[in-house]
Amino acid sequence: MPVSLPPALELSLDLLCCPTCRTRHLHPDRGALRCPVGHTFDIARHGYASLLAGTRATSGDDTAMVQARDRFLATGTYVPIRTVGARLAADAVSEQATVVDVGCGTGYYLAGVLDQLPGARGLGLDTSVRALRSAARAHDRAAAVAWDVFRPFPLADGVADVVLDVFAPRNPAEFHRVLRPTGRLIVVRPTGRHLGELRGRLPAMVTIDPAKEQRLHRTLAPFFEAAVTEQVEYCATLTRLDALDLVAMTPSARHVSRADLNDDGFLPDQVTVSVLATAYQPR
Repeated sequence: MPVSLPPALELSLDLLCCPTCRTRHLHPDRGALRCPVGHTFDIARHGYASLLAGTRATSGDDTAMVQARDRFLATGTYVPIRTVGARLAADAVSEQATVVDVGCGTGYYLAGVLDQLPGARGLGLDTSVRALRSAARAHDRAAAVAWDVFRPFPLADGVADVVLDVFAPRNPAEFHRVLRPTGRLIVVRPTGRHLGELRGRLPAMVTIDPAKEQRLHRTLAPFFEAAVTEQVEYCATLTRLDALDLVAMTPSARHVSRADLNDDGFLPDQVTVSVLATAYQPR
């Protein structure tokens, strides 16, 4: 039985173009999306569309990582991060905006933006099939599509009012291409102090490159200029399960041994949350 077209995906069809031939106007056809030339892309029963034709969508975000992220984000510990990203977006665009979240994960941050923009629609891109299952349910105005951030996006030029990038890889040229000239790019990334207590106890965790900010500026500068930057920093109290999930929801999970995680002394009950959130305007 063909999968029905999710309402949020139907709402976003005019944004999409065929990744194979770049033709506009994908349309639903018997549980799939088809371009005028005839290239066809599956709609999963979980509600997301896979435009990675001939390529299985894979990423580091496997089932265990996504489940850990769902549990951790449900605690509300990262609500201030979600709030600042949503406010920076809402301050720059109208309520009827189109928001594209690149590396959307479970859709948590995209849903926060859409809550602040009652007339907006959202589209999340990610390679993780398991994360996209959550993203497709994250908000009734958010669609989800399987895609690789490092490839040209399956989006038409100048269709987005906001491109959101929270703890995700970046493709500045594509961000610039899909944004309207009046649009905003919102980038949220960790500072060197982020989760410092946890990293101090677990040296095998992935570290934050001290040159991260300089590299970010260098890669974005040809396409964007910063309009406003806000720092969000606070101390968060963790239960043992919270701390385990915080490690398990990131690629660091592959580098930390079970022995470390089973040792109560290695898991702090408080961590510093520290991020920078910048709104950029296209050059």
